[in-house]
Amino acid sequence: MQKQSLNSRRTFLRMMGGLTAGLAVSSSALGKVVSSPERSMAFYNLHTGESLKTTFYLNGQFLPKSLKEVNHLLRDHRTDEVCEISPELLTLLSDLKDMLGTSRPFHIISGYRSPATNNMLSQKSGGVAKKSLHMQGKAIDIRIPGIETKYLHQGAQVLKGGGVGLYSRSDFVHLDVGRVRYWGS
Repeated sequence: MQKQSLNSRRTFLRMMGGLTAGLAVSSSALGKVVSSPERSMAFYNLHTGESLKTTFYLNGQFLPKSLKEVNHLLRDHRTDEVCEISPELLTLLSDLKDMLGTSRPFHIISGYRSPATNNMLSQKSGGVAKKSLHMQGKAIDIRIPGIETKYLHQGAQVLKGGGVGLYSRSDFVHLDVGRVRYWGS
């Protein structure tokens, strides 16, 4: 337990150092072309048990095959429906991963949600927006093992790439590429 806390503090300090150095500005948040020559990420879908490690951007281009694999992994696990996930969302996740200095996989709580799934969830919980960006492939709910969700939340806020919500009781962070706003406890 103490080791995890120490790692989280180190991660947080590294993240704040990046902010101080001015390295934490997201290219997606600024609407600019992605500047990194390569962007890779790893995912683990908690509902399906599927994993994916992929390079989704290389030499100035998003890679269609990789994007298709991400779309499939982030599908609505209840209906098996697949949606195109926003490349801006992937870029935001990549920026967050880089800022936190981790190569650990994002654990996926929710990626794409079909309108039927979103409607069902919004009837069960007041915390689910009726017009959720999950239905457009522009939102994701995540955690990263070994990184406290409060630090993940703070890091995502620094990027100013869209909405960032902290759900401490459920141990996840919501990210989207909508307007910049913050919530949670």
